[in-house]
Amino acid sequence: MNTKKYCAVVVGLGLVTLSACGSSDGGSGTDSKTVTLVSHDSWAVSKNVLADFEKRSGYRVRVLKDGDAGQAVNKAILTKDNPQGDVFFGVDNTLLSRALDNGLFQSYEAKGSDLVLPEYRVDQDKHRVTPVDTGDICVNYDKAYFSEHKLNPPTSFDDLVKPAYKNLLVTENASTSSPGLGFLLGSAAKYGDGGTSRSSEAESGGGWQDYWKKLKANGVKVVDGWEQAYNEEFSGSSTGKKAGGDRPLVVSYASSPPAEVIYADPKPTTAPTGVAEGTCFRQVEYAGLLSNAANGKGGKALLDFLLSKQFQDDMPLNMFVYPVREAAQVPPEFVKFGPQAKDPETMDPARIADHRDDWVKSWTSLVLK
Repeated sequence: MNTKKYCAVVVGLGLVTLSACGSSDGGSGTDSKTVTLVSHDSWAVSKNVLADFEKRSGYRVRVLKDGDAGQAVNKAILTKDNPQGDVFFGVDNTLLSRALDNGLFQSYEAKGSDLVLPEYRVDQDKHRVTPVDTGDICVNYDKAYFSEHKLNPPTSFDDLVKPAYKNLLVTENASTSSPGLGFLLGSAAKYGDGGTSRSSEAESGGGWQDYWKKLKANGVKVVDGWEQAYNEEFSGSSTGKKAGGDRPLVVSYASSPPAEVIYADPKPTTAPTGVAEGTCFRQVEYAGLLSNAANGKGGKALLDFLLSKQFQDDMPLNMFVYPVREAAQVPPEFVKFGPQAKDPETMDPARIADHRDDWVKSWTSLVLK
């Protein structure tokens, strides 16, 4: 969800450096007229939309961008007793349990929560998080490469381990990158878990472990984060072409092809990249009022804004994700070039919570060593 500003947007959820920016005067965020949003680096909103909220609410919004989603969540947990801001945006379903188990958020039911599509609602008894957007982590392919080589692009997880696609795929590190973790979870949802204990999982065979052994043998390349994978290694992106990327398959988002069209000059009539729909994993991002927030009242107003029709309509072309509010507008470019997967892999948050850390450790041992 996340290819967001296209180079700043398209930094997606890859590993990036710590940065901070403000929408107004860059104040401290502790006075009653300033509300601070802590986010991963892909946060974006139209200036006029944010200015309208500030005018109507009386709050100035300060935005603190804190790197990749995983990095930002971990830092927020470490600083929860003295938080950097009032609202955190960008914890997704792959990391949600970590945030909730560590008491990162306090309860607040945002206005408009009843208009969130039912499939995206979670934590309904405590309302510690508010769904904001959704998207699909999927393998993207370079259409020109496959046309030139007279090779059909892959359409499924199974295809990626076939000899025809040897040394073509680049993905992100599951321990440092949200899309990398999503791709791992997608394979676990598809093939199941072939092991139970942390020590024996990688050697047990079967399930996602066996699948990743085959992927490794088939030459999958692993890089730290999305920005490197998509903007440097992938031959199908505009930035990847300039960087000399030679991998025609990359783990990215279903919304990446529309971004390639929208930011191109001149705009092509068709997207230069496509999506292997049988490789998709559904991702949902949430926001919440931080425990010990200095400006709780302002934080609640900001959460209401994130679910407003105005923000939900504005969001897709800024952060290249889909809205979660009923009847929110979806850009025609999304419908034409990057529709949501019809049958993506999903996983119950409780199962993610039970296995995520062990799976990542096993994946690291299996793939990176």
